[in-house]
Amino acid sequence: MIDRRIKFRHIQSFVEICREGSFKAAADKLSLTQPAISKTLKELEQILGQTLLIRDRGGVSVTREGDVFLRFAKMSVASLQQGIDGMTHGAATVSLSVGALPSVAARLIPSVVVRFNKDAPDAVLRIADGPIGYLVERLKLGELDIVIGRMGPYAQMQGVSFAPLYRERVSIVVRAGHPILSDPQLSRLTEWPVVYPSENSAIRPTVDRFLVEQGIAEVPRRIETVSGAFGRVHVRNSDAIWFISEGVVANEIEQGLLVALHVNTDTTLGPIGILARDVWEAPPIARQFREVIDRTIRDMPEITR
Repeated sequence: MIDRRIKFRHIQSFVEICREGSFKAAADKLSLTQPAISKTLKELEQILGQTLLIRDRGGVSVTREGDVFLRFAKMSVASLQQGIDGMTHGAATVSLSVGALPSVAARLIPSVVVRFNKDAPDAVLRIADGPIGYLVERLKLGELDIVIGRMGPYAQMQGVSFAPLYRERVSIVVRAGHPILSDPQLSRLTEWPVVYPSENSAIRPTVDRFLVEQGIAEVPRRIETVSGAFGRVHVRNSDAIWFISEGVVANEIEQGLLVALHVNTDTTLGPIGILARDVWEAPPIARQFREVIDRTIRDMPEITR
């Protein structure tokens, strides 16, 4: 049985401190004083009989016990927020909040939305894109119902389920007429600047491993980003070579605005799937959205299943 001394303010304060990485920032967000939020955390630790957080000069670190409690605390806050939203917007309003990696947002989601709008014309669909770490955090906090993308690092995926949909490779793309197209050898990579996936991106380990397999240990002149908006413009207007998930640039390649190097990148194939909170029971609108996704993928022969 849950200890009745645990109040919502205890859980909310703990979650915000962990999210912000600072007592002061969490206190500001909750409109509390720093002593007040410190006292609230201390009360929670006394009730649980465990140390949840450790404060030091580097900020705040979560203990092993705190990490376990945090997973379920986030889910509790998220569930309560969903209940409040349901009352605020009214029972007649059906909504779904979807997060998508940029490659998914550019390639799959537009076709899915066209079909979904026909099947559920009265539903409110909210779509957000971004890196996998950002999306998973929003998912755990209940701000997103599902995320469509690659799996993140193991520690990041705690409390999250993954259901595979299809596989996606990393493409190496350049502008039309780029000098490397006359002799597309990866050994020439160092002759031009490279737009490279940033350190915490989902595809960074895949690209690192791929280049090592090709005998390329270092890419010296590189710009690290997974921004599709930047990459599309910069690569079309320069001699930069871009490593990016194929879905991000599928439309530009089809239109001839960018060209994929004829290099075998099969070893970069990785699963794209639906991520959801472990304890989340998908409502009918989410199941309907999943059905539309499956139908859309079946009708896209260019997608690797």
